[in-house]
Amino acid sequence: MIRKIIHIDMDAFYASIEQRDNPELKGKPVAVGGERQRGVIAAASYEARKYGIHSAMPTVTAKKKCSSLIIIRPRFHVYKQISGQIQTIFFEYTDLVEPLSLDEAFLDVTANKKHISSATDIANEIRQRIKVATGLTSSAGVSINKFLAKIASDYNKPDGFYVIRPHEAEAFVEKLEIEKFYGIGRVTAGKMHQMGIHTGKDLKHYSRDELVRLFGKTGNFFYDIARAIDDRPVDPNRTRKSLGAEFTFDRDIVSMQEILYELKNIENELISRMEKSNAKGRTLTLKVKFEDFEQITRSKSQQEIFTPDTIHSTSVELASLVHYRNKGVRLLGLALSNLDQPAETGSHQLEIGFDDII
Repeated sequence: MIRKIIHIDMDAFYASIEQRDNPELKGKPVAVGGERQRGVIAAASYEARKYGIHSAMPTVTAKKKCSSLIIIRPRFHVYKQISGQIQTIFFEYTDLVEPLSLDEAFLDVTANKKHISSATDIANEIRQRIKVATGLTSSAGVSINKFLAKIASDYNKPDGFYVIRPHEAEAFVEKLEIEKFYGIGRVTAGKMHQMGIHTGKDLKHYSRDELVRLFGKTGNFFYDIARAIDDRPVDPNRTRKSLGAEFTFDRDIVSMQEILYELKNIENELISRMEKSNAKGRTLTLKVKFEDFEQITRSKSQQEIFTPDTIHSTSVELASLVHYRNKGVRLLGLALSNLDQPAETGSHQLEIGFDDII
């Protein structure tokens, strides 16, 4: 049976909510994020994106690109509430819903609750219902698998819609630039360019064995998607792989005393999230970003579940293993992985707040 997969992606979700709730912001370059010296942009309106502003960009850089940029502090409780509204609509059509974050999800509507034969009709109906219920626009991609549906949803953004039909799938992928492949990041794309791979057709020239040799196990995935093959199911029980907390400081910290003091605060935040989400794990990772943006990690795994006490002792141990070379530290983070009881379904990040992340 040919599957019918929909990928729904909200358009500039956080920024669009702020513009909706404050009509004076409509049509203006708006970014949700931190205003501090080392704050970062979490989301940018389409008006702001015209200036080259995007998520994860330092606020200072964004303001240089657009002097009229309006920075809004995030309201996560509002974003989560609206995300819940949207997911309620999804579940009226199918129970096979796999959230990727607060603002996007895969839906398998091959067999759907409303017995609608056309996935295209379902996607358009869902988009219309989201707009009526929330006042927000979304984009949708429809195809025979997750890989193609994800690419299709980004094809005509914002407020867009695109369908890749079964007989079009392989030819579509052959023409697709490698940078637009879902699952191929900037570093991998650069390596592929050096190999003369610029499109799906170029990638298709390599055998499975060659790709596995060059890219490890991921080579199997690359071999399949070059042929428009993606057998991954839409998984409503997708679980978090890690839980973490990190903090970017207003000024670089240098002394070990300061590092351990700040690390204790991050430990407390991580422990609070563990308790709230009932997450337990066996691997603890320390992340350190220096003043020159060099980033390193140190990890420790154990057979026993980490407790608040062992998190503290292990984080101190990991911090002592870092060679600081008299460089200032701009960010510290802790992450718990190898989880026994995942924090949530979906893959969206839990954050202290966008003023506090990289």
